[in-house]
Order: sequence, then C-alpha cells, then structure tokens
Amino acid sequence: MTKQLVRVQSGVVGLDTVLCGGLVQGASYIIQGSPGAGKTILANQIAFHQANNGGRILYVTLLAESHDRLFQALATFDFYDAAAVGRDILYISLFKVLQEEGLAALVTALRSELARHSCTTLVLDGLLIARDKAESALDVKAFVAELQSHAAFTGCTVLFLTSARIDDVSPEHTMVDGVIQLKEELAGIRTVRQLRISKSRGSAALGGLHQYRISDVGIDVYPRLEALLGTPSAEEWLEQDRVEVGVHGLGQLIGGGLPPASVTLLIGPAGSGKTTFGLNFLSLATPEKPALFFGFYESPQRLRAKGRALGIDVEGLERSGALVILWNPMTENLLDSLGNQLLKTVNDRRVHRLFIDGMTGFQRAAVYPQRLIEFYTALANELRGQGVSTISSLEMRDLDGLAGTDPLPEFTSLMDNLVLLRQAGIGGELRRFIGVVKMRDSAFDTAFHDVVIGDGGLQVANRLILPGGGDRSSVVSTDAQTSSES
Repeated sequence: MTKQLVRVQSGVVGLDTVLCGGLVQGASYIIQGSPGAGKTILANQIAFHQANNGGRILYVTLLAESHDRLFQALATFDFYDAAAVGRDILYISLFKVLQEEGLAALVTALRSELARHSCTTLVLDGLLIARDKAESALDVKAFVAELQSHAAFTGCTVLFLTSARIDDVSPEHTMVDGVIQLKEELAGIRTVRQLRISKSRGSAALGGLHQYRISDVGIDVYPRLEALLGTPSAEEWLEQDRVEVGVHGLGQLIGGGLPPASVTLLIGPAGSGKTTFGLNFLSLATPEKPALFFGFYESPQRLRAKGRALGIDVEGLERSGALVILWNPMTENLLDSLGNQLLKTVNDRRVHRLFIDGMTGFQRAAVYPQRLIEFYTALANELRGQGVSTISSLEMRDLDGLAGTDPLPEFTSLMDNLVLLRQAGIGGELRRFIGVVKMRDSAFDTAFHDVVIGDGGLQVANRLILPGGGDRSSVVSTDAQTSSES
C-alpha cells in the first residue's frame, strides 16, 4: 500500500500546483535566488499563511541588522498581519551565536527554540552565511542533517533561504528534500521572473520554468499550461446539436452551426469584421449558458459602444449574467497568467461560448515563442474537454500568409474549423467577403460570399460574383495584390 505524504499548503497561488499538492510536512527545502528575486517575500508569505491556519513559525535571520526594516517592507503586502508577529511568528536573530560560537551552537539554539515554541515551520534566512562559517563541506552537511532530523521527528517544515547563484550546487543541496529556485532575468527590455523546482525528493513536481509575479498580494506563480494540462482535465464534450453562430446567413453554409465544443479560427485583416463576428456569436448567450469575451484590443467601454452602434445589447447581456468581458491590454502580459485567467473564468462561470479577440495577444506575451504550439494545444484541448464552443480571431494581412508567412504554420492544424474574412477593392469599391476553409466532420459550402456589416452586426449575403463574371478564385489573387500594393 502506497503511503500518502502529508502536505502543507503554502498559500502562494500556483506554487502548490507546481509542487503537486504543496510542501511536504517535515521536509526541508532550499529557496534559492539572487537578491531581489523574492526569496524573503515567498518565505514570509508562506509563514503568514501557516500562522493564519494555526501554525507556529520560527523565523531566524543570520544578519547583524534588526528586523525593523524587514517589517517595514512586509507591511506593504496584503498577507502581512502585524498581530501575528510575536504571537504566531517569532522573529529572532542568531547572528551573534553563529559568529561567536559557530555552527554547533547555532544548531543547539535552533533546536531549543523550536522545542520551546512547538513550531511547525522553521525559516532560516542566511544559509549562505552559515555555509561560509563552516570549515568544510562535511560541516555544512552535518549542520543541515541535524536540523533535518529534528524537523522530521517533530513534523516541522524547514525553509533555508540562500542568495547563492542558481548554478551553484553546494553540499547542502544533496541533503535537503527540495530546491525551489527563483530567477529574475531580462527578456529584451522587460524583466521576467521564473520559478523552478530543481529537486523534489519522493514527490512529483511540474518540471521546467514557471513564471511568477510580485504584487501587493505577494507572489503569484503561473504553472506552464502545457505542463499542467498535458492531458485535459475532463473528457471531450460529444453533444450532437450544432451551435448557432448568430451571424445571419452563415448557418446555411455550415450545416446549421458549428460542431459542438469545437475551436474555430477566424482569420482576416483589420476592419474585415472579426470583432463584429464575435459579438454576433456572443449575443446568443443566456444566463443559463453564459459567454466570455476575452480580448486584448477593445476595452469594455469601447466594446459596449460598438455593440450599441451595431444594435447588439452588450450591456444587457452583462447585466443578466449572460456575458463576462475580460480585457488585457497588450502591454506586458504573462502567457500562463493569461491562460490561467481564461480557464479559471470558464470554470467559475461555467462558460459555454468563448470569443478570444486576438490570438496575437498570446503571441506577444510569450517570452519563449517556440512553446506556443504546445500552449495552444493544451488550451484548446482543455476548452473542448469543458464543452466550450470557442471562436478565436487572428489578424492576417493576406492569404499568402497561411502558406508562407504565418509564424506558426502548425497553428491552423490545431483548429477544428477555419473561417476567412477578407476584403478587397473590386469594381471601384471595398468589399468584404467570407469563406469557410475547414469544418470538423462536416459538409460546408466552399464558395465565397459577400459580407455586410450594419444593424444587427455581420450578415452573410449572396454568393460572391465578380464584375465580368469572374469566379471566386479570382478574389484571392485580387486581395493578395491589393495588400501587396498597399
């Protein structure tokens, strides 16, 4: 019979997920990172969470300075509770003990304090200082081993904080149960913070680098979506009824609607009607089957104004609970934070319809663009598994981009359905038209049709016939030529 490890929740959003359940009770961990990476914030966030849940924490520093400056910094975070200091969290400095009497005396003092206060968590801030005081690597191992044995016996979880370099594998790394690395680096001109579990003895952990953010709340960790959701959390939805799109005239081209729980990619240049198409799709939402608009370009205010101009009551949908709008301006976003926010809202609100206005927003947020295909695959599979009918838009300058200039040539193959919105100068006027390229397990009309945008949003009109009797294949070359000349 497999013995289950007793877990201790860290209280840090996303960290327990990366640790596959939380810290192991009675285990020892090194939290390692350069100055400013957030080690002290992380340790204190864990400490205050433990205190809030009935734990007692001994926080030991090996620095000569007082704790006043530490409290001033911690007071800026939401997790800080001044009433817990001295009552549930005991801050002491053992710098003099280490300096004057050495490691053996430090161990004795620590064991005495832990026993006297019946502590459940020990934080030792300054492992690098203790290591420098040791005469040999064996002394360091003995120091860590003695603390570990006491902690394991009492069920006390130990966090060693060190500012040693990430690539510095020192003797104590071989002794502890886990190593949590915090890393801050520049990606271009922006700062990116990443966390890695480089060691997790006897327990699984999500591998690789996971981004994190420091804010007033403290630290939030965002597990890599493709690592977290290697397989979707639910089985794929297999409902048979087609999903109405809300675009007048389109249903008859695609057999009445979209396949259920499918992912549709809507491709077109700026001004071709992609956002309008999305609003038509969302307008069919109900409080019982709500929808989500997840966008990067249109603010909620601009989206509501657009709805009023088109005769689509966006505000009414919001008031009834049928529609949620999430806007993430395309500035400095984190890819996995976006994915987490999207999926959390889908789950919390039981979303049935989703429109992602601008897949480019995910691309711009990716520090490592080479992982985008895996990210999109995990996201799409999870949405299908949750029974969500998804339409996402992608701005593409011309049709040649599908075959040659698309930076993600595998991207369109991940989609169940592919719809093109095009616009071109024909016969002295700018005309919009729509074409269905791909529809999962469905028969569909392959002809291009005119598109009209007006009251009620986007509407599909007659089959496209060019002046002079040209067929629809001429439209592609005309559109591509127009784009290349502009």
